[in-house]
Amino acid sequence: MLGPAVTANSQLVPLDAKNGPGGSLRKFFGRNAGELAASMVDLGEPRWRAQQLADAIYRQRIVDVEGITTLPAALRKKLARDGWQVGRPRIVQVFTSVDGTERYLVQGHAPDGLTVETVWMPEGDGGEAGDGSGGVSKDGEAGPSAVPAVRASLRRDRATICVSSQVGCAVNCQFCLTAKLGLQRNLTAGEIAGQVVAVLDRQGVEVGKDRVNLVFMGMGEPFLNYDNFIAAVRLLVEEVGLSPQRMTVSTSGIVPGIERFAEEPPEMRPKLAISLNAPNDAIRSELMPINRKWPIEAVVDAVRGIRLRTRERITFEYVLLGGVTDQPEHAAEVARLVRRTGLPAKVNLIAWNPGPGIAYSMPQPEAVQSFRRALAAEGVPVYLRRPRGRDIYAACGQLKRTVEG
Repeated sequence: MLGPAVTANSQLVPLDAKNGPGGSLRKFFGRNAGELAASMVDLGEPRWRAQQLADAIYRQRIVDVEGITTLPAALRKKLARDGWQVGRPRIVQVFTSVDGTERYLVQGHAPDGLTVETVWMPEGDGGEAGDGSGGVSKDGEAGPSAVPAVRASLRRDRATICVSSQVGCAVNCQFCLTAKLGLQRNLTAGEIAGQVVAVLDRQGVEVGKDRVNLVFMGMGEPFLNYDNFIAAVRLLVEEVGLSPQRMTVSTSGIVPGIERFAEEPPEMRPKLAISLNAPNDAIRSELMPINRKWPIEAVVDAVRGIRLRTRERITFEYVLLGGVTDQPEHAAEVARLVRRTGLPAKVNLIAWNPGPGIAYSMPQPEAVQSFRRALAAEGVPVYLRRPRGRDIYAACGQLKRTVEG
């Protein structure tokens, strides 16, 4: 059964708005500083107006042109008359878990009216532990698999936002609910960054004071929407003021995307996580058909081309499926694989989160702990990600725009 749903009717976006020239909606959100400057020049305004506009929509999080009081009243009226809007994606529905996690349906401005899912984890799930960004617990793991109780105050030093890059997904991992949607479309840079800003706004996060992690691990494969994904990262870094070292992007192993990622300047790229999820190519090809095109060794070869920052590690995400990927011999294979890469690396273990219509089983708790101990005994840094929001279909692999139980 899902947790309580709150429909934010006051925030619904009129996707069929006809207030722009030719019936199109003209929006600022998603444009970088240079594009905003060009828009101001086209309107007969000085280029420096773009900085006022960027501060208003990205840092002050103003959602209405009339509210941008740093702009002259005459200009605001002109923008409204010509059909210009801030155009930030809006949270239209909220689901709240017993553990404090929130799952959002977020709607952009595309005419299709499609929503995507974004997740707020007030205490994170431990996924960032040991990856070079801090947050390692004393015992070297991310914590117990039990769902933690809601705390009276929010832990701003661990909060995590899980961000989507596509509506649905084309990779077709057999254990993932999102795969059942198929790929419906890519998200724009503004729709990706807008999820983050909408959640920061809802939670009252102070950028530069509250430490929040971003994980591009929601719906979709970021490296199959590379241009929009990396443009969103730049917006979040340059305009919103977030640190790329507090961001992690997960890929199923899209080799051309990894190769492009390796060319990004280290000061402008997130950390990288590889969704491994199997101990060898045979099992991985059954679980993740993408492996038939880019097997494990091809993925690792591409990752070796990335210039890592000081203390940075590559993360291998590994989903434990009961009786399929959680056996002792699998742990030994994973340990050998990680050592053979020669990379500064760690493994995040994820006990599979169930979903309707997915024919797998959750691993037994003792199998999870045995797997973790086996990797640790082999000298592999290993962390156990806590499940967050299972009761509202917000946990890893459960995102499918679910609106009812």
